[in-house]
Amino acid sequence: MSQYLILIYEDEAGWATADQATYDQVMKGHLTFSENNASSVLGGNALQPNGTATSIRKDADGGFAITDGPFAETKEGLGGYYLVEAADLDEAIAIAKQVPASFGGVEVRPIRVFD
Repeated sequence: MSQYLILIYEDEAGWATADQATYDQVMKGHLTFSENNASSVLGGNALQPNGTATSIRKDADGGFAITDGPFAETKEGLGGYYLVEAADLDEAIAIAKQVPASFGGVEVRPIRVFD
């Protein structure tokens, strides 16, 4: 079995205008996803909004530039993730298709193992 990270990217503007019923429906969807995939889901978390991110990059002088905000400015930001175990990429994609992402989509990335 291999491990995959399912990254959830959504437009935060959708959440800013969502009503309580939408929020409740999405949360129920995540609970259902977790229950239906309990044998595959190894972990997961929601992330605080993009505005809480701090980016750190090495600068030309060998120091660091620290900037408020996400690493990349995009319409859809990384909002959460699931770590799953699957037999192969096809199975990981099948699991990822079940993740509720009402205001965006998901990305599946294999976990790189170093020997």
